[in-house]
Formats: sequence, structure tokens, C-alpha cells
Amino acid sequence: RTDLAFSLTDDRHHRIVRRAGRFFEKKREQATGLSPLPNTQQPLFVSFPPDDARNFWFPQSPSTSSTMPPNADISRLRQRIPSTTGTVSAADVDADPATQSVRSIKGLKGTEVAIDGVIYDIADFVHPGGEVVKFFGGNDVTVQYKMIHPHHTAKHLEKMKAVGKVNDYKPEYKFDTEFEREIKAEVFKIVRRGREFGTTGFFFRAFVYISLFFFLQYTFATSTNLNSTQGILLAIAFGVSGATIGLNVQHDANHGAASKKPWVNDLLGFGADLIGGCKWSWLAQHWTHHAYTNHADKDPDSFSSEPVFNFNDYPIGHPKRRWYHRFQGVYFLAILSMYWLSMIFNPQIIDLRHAGAAYVGIQMENDFIVKRRKYAIMMRAMYLFLNIYCPFANNGFNLSTFGIIMLMGVAESLTLSVLFSLSHNFENSDRNPTEAFLNTGEPVCWFKSQVETSSTYGGAIAGYLTGGLNFQVEHHLFPRMSSAWYPYIAPTVREVCKKHGVKYAYYPWIWQNLFSTVSYMHKAGTGANWELNPLSGRA
Repeated sequence: RTDLAFSLTDDRHHRIVRRAGRFFEKKREQATGLSPLPNTQQPLFVSFPPDDARNFWFPQSPSTSSTMPPNADISRLRQRIPSTTGTVSAADVDADPATQSVRSIKGLKGTEVAIDGVIYDIADFVHPGGEVVKFFGGNDVTVQYKMIHPHHTAKHLEKMKAVGKVNDYKPEYKFDTEFEREIKAEVFKIVRRGREFGTTGFFFRAFVYISLFFFLQYTFATSTNLNSTQGILLAIAFGVSGATIGLNVQHDANHGAASKKPWVNDLLGFGADLIGGCKWSWLAQHWTHHAYTNHADKDPDSFSSEPVFNFNDYPIGHPKRRWYHRFQGVYFLAILSMYWLSMIFNPQIIDLRHAGAAYVGIQMENDFIVKRRKYAIMMRAMYLFLNIYCPFANNGFNLSTFGIIMLMGVAESLTLSVLFSLSHNFENSDRNPTEAFLNTGEPVCWFKSQVETSSTYGGAIAGYLTGGLNFQVEHHLFPRMSSAWYPYIAPTVREVCKKHGVKYAYYPWIWQNLFSTVSYMHKAGTGANWELNPLSGRA
């Protein structure tokens, strides 16, 4: 088909077209030996406006009115002229009877998500950030969507097909507040749109951490001298190295913040599996944690340790309190040292149904997750082979080898879990960010809640070692920004928080944050924050 863009409105143009038709017909006869087409199949030459000239010459029978082959799927063809028939905006839901399906959130299909009460079909949606969007199929993702798209506008949602509404959506958080608008405006002056991903320095550090990890992994799996002083040092070094992968590589990647290219994030995100975890289970828990930080009913991290110890500061007499929690300020670090052990033998790897995420209502039965279960199991089997079977095979099945393996796990556990615990469990942290909503029904500012439930300690050097986890406030405000940028935006974030009266917790040194965490854990265990303090007797 030839596309010409001129008008056939005068006799001269008609003559040119007729001559062209006779020329192409003669060529067809010479090439095929066929006689001219019957009159009903002759090319039609019609007068039409220039906008429709693209179809000026084509065989068409009198009974055919469409130029599209029968049964053609127009949605899969590249359109020369943009089509508005492929998507349905949220505004169309009320106007189009075909999209007036009303369901509950639990009634969402595995290829659907709900945002602001509107159901979108993402089965054929090509997401710029990769297929990770399909991981959350079957769920309300209003908060997750807005926290990961800081430049969100209504135009973004128009790219997806709206198919209905949910009847049980009650927002606890509100967005586009004055505080949110100003903090975004000021931060985006420093980090321009499209530049929020990993810097050259970030990828250099990632390369160093990855190279060191693979060297130590090979040494640990092949060494025949683990039962020695050298083996002890190797176990500690390998455990800490694994933690650096979790902190500095997979964390940014699984937030979609390492690179603008989805495949780079996907690849680096498997660092979670290299250290005994699981990329997809991590996504289920961690993104839910980010959306509902310190929410006693919806943040999986806030109750993941129960009933052994409580991160949540429950009122005295609460059924989740136990008598031994009075001592949790002493023993919680020892329990956290077993984090690695609970991770590598977690049966949730079989179906990728993270218990914490499932408890708060996250559905994890969509096709995207189901298809990845076998890969998760394979990677876990590989990890157990390299880090448990190989050391025993090369050094003998004895208590000494078992101790070395456990030492490696403890080193990784403490490096990861202690840093995690500092982030949201400290004195005067907001343990009930949606209290105003519960009392008044008025949604609370999500950005404000992220600041007042998080803490920041140290500076750039601590950020390079911890993957920016020390800048927890900045990370929770901009979770899809690479950790490499947090040292640059932190001063601005503090200034805007001060202006708006938002509490920003900052500790110059990590040990100060640790002391505050231990103190908080003790008081949360004893209920000291709920006890009435005696009057001082002062006027």
C-alpha cells in the first residue's frame, strides 16, 4: 500500500491517478499473466480530503467497507494515527455502561488492580518500568502506585484500561497536600526528572560489592579449611558481604531505582536470592511496609516478630502482650541474629505467599507470581547447596562445620536486621500514623506520616556502606530514587519539614540511633509509655 498525502480535487490530479492505475495494472499483467480484474474488483479512485488520503488506492469490493482484514486485532497493530479506542480513562467509567462493573477489592481478578476506587485491567498493559506491575494484580495499589510515581498525574492512569469500580475503598491517606507539593518541588530542583536513578558512583560500589561477594562465595563453598581461624574470619566476612548485597544492590534494584532500564533492576534484584532470601517475597513484604509504615494492622514489618517480641507499642492489657516482653530490650538483638536461619528455611518459598503480606490482605495468586514459584525454589535450592551442603561435604559433617555455617548466618543477620530495626523503632517515633483517620475519618498526609515514622543517622559515608538505609526518611519519601542521591537531598528535606512543623528524627551517629532503639524496645515491652507518670509537685 502506498501512502500519498495529496488531494484529488482537480482534473489534473485525477488524470495522474488514472495513469498510475493503468501503469500498475499493466505491470501486474506482465508479472502474472492474468487478465485485468473484473470491474467490481478494480481499484477504486475516489475524491476525499487529504486526511483520508492514506487509503486512496486499494482493491475493494462493493460489499466491503473496511480496509482492515477480517478478524484483525487492531490493538496489536502499529497505528499511524493515534487511536483513542484502546484505553478507557477513569472519567469514562461513569459514562460508559460497559465499564460500570462494581465489585469489592477482594473480587479483583489477578489481572486487575484498583487505584483510587477505579479498577484497571493490566493484562495487556505495557508498563514502562517492566512487568513488576503485574506482581500486584488482584489488589488495591493506590498507595503503592502514588509512592512509586512521584510525578503522577491523571494522564498516567489514562494509559490503562478502566473496567469498573470498587465499592469498599476507604482511603486512610491523602496525597497532593501542601507539604507534599513543596517537598517535591524543592527536591526535584536537586534531582531532575529522569536522573533519579543510580549514579556512576552507585554502580562502581555495586560492582565492588558484587565482585567481593562472588569471590567469598566461591571460597566459602570450596574451602576445605573452614574449621580453623581462617575459616572463622571467612565466615564473618562472607556473612557481612552478603548483607552488603542486600543493602547496596538488591534494595535499590527491587525498588526500581538502580536503573532506568527494567532488565537491569530485575537482574540486580536477584541479589536477594543470592543471600538466602527471595526477590518476590521481598517485594510483597517490603512494598507493603513502605505503603503503610508503622501501621499496626497493615505494615508486615511491625508485627513480623510477634509473639517473640513486639515492635508495636501495644496498650497495657492488650492481648498481644506477653509477660516475657518485659525483657525484650535485652534479648531482641539475640533473636534478630537468627534472621538468616528463619529466612533460608522459610516454607513460604514454595508458594510465594508471604505470611505478613497475606495477613494484611495482599492477594498473591495471580499468574505472574504462580509462574515464578518454580524459579524461586530452584534458586533457594542452589543457595542451600552452595552454603550448607558444600561446606559439610568439604569439611565433614560435624559441630565445628555447623558452627562455621551458623557464624556466617549470624554475621549476615545482625548486619541486616539491626540496621533495619533502627529505621522505624526509636523513641518518639509515630507508632499510630493513622490515628487522626480513626478518630475523625479524615485521611492523613502520607508524606508527613513517612517522615514521622522514620529516622536518619550519619551522612554520606554511612550511606555508601548501608545502601542509603541510614537516610530512612529520604528513602521513604522517595522510594524510587537511588540511594546515591539521598545525601544531597537530606538538608533540603530537613528544611521543608521544619517549615511545615513535621517531626524529623536525625541522629549524627549510628550508636545514638541504636541506643534510642534499645530504649524504645524496652519501653514497648514494659508498657512504660502507657503508665501514668507521678506529678512532680512543681507549680
